[in-house]
Amino acid sequence: MTDYPDEPWHLAGQMYLSLWRVPRAELPPVAPGTRHLTVGGRGLVGAAWVVYENDSVLHYNELLRAVLVRDGARPRVCITDIWVDSETSRAGGRALWGIPKEMAIFEVQRSDGIACAGKTGRGTLAAGRFTERGGLPGRWPSAFRLAQTLDGRIKTSRVRGSAALRLARAEWTAPADSRLGALGRSAPLVSLTLRDFTLRFGG
Repeated sequence: MTDYPDEPWHLAGQMYLSLWRVPRAELPPVAPGTRHLTVGGRGLVGAAWVVYENDSVLHYNELLRAVLVRDGARPRVCITDIWVDSETSRAGGRALWGIPKEMAIFEVQRSDGIACAGKTGRGTLAAGRFTERGGLPGRWPSAFRLAQTLDGRIKTSRVRGSAALRLARAEWTAPADSRLGALGRSAPLVSLTLRDFTLRFGG
């Protein structure tokens, strides 16, 4: 069994995030007991490359896809697909919060933005390139609750943080047979870089 830190996890680093409005029929499955939150027949899907560094409790890379859902009348975020390159993160995410983390290998190149590729033994998951286009002043707070399935029940976890925001242009590509294949079919609604973010996850 892999040891992992107790919650809450204090995380920090860089996040490269894109959002899409997706027709209801094309939304990925979410945690049982929750429902897609849709407006005009479309839901909100986000995908992100994350580099955990600085004073983060763990240092690793991550690729995830998440969906906005409802738990009753309450809005939540549900992570539907996620890969990391840390066995410790994988074990902790699954055991503490029901986050379905899997293992992958990442190639990351950073300059004014980032270029990433994620792969497993079955092939490429996705590749992406973010180019920053300008910043917004100050640091922006965020707070939401995550809804996942843990031991057959909905597990709700609090996430709070802040980051410096940069507008970005993003290009996503993914093989048709990848679980993330839909990411390359249309341009994101908006893309952002969350510079030097800090998160308090769980607890």
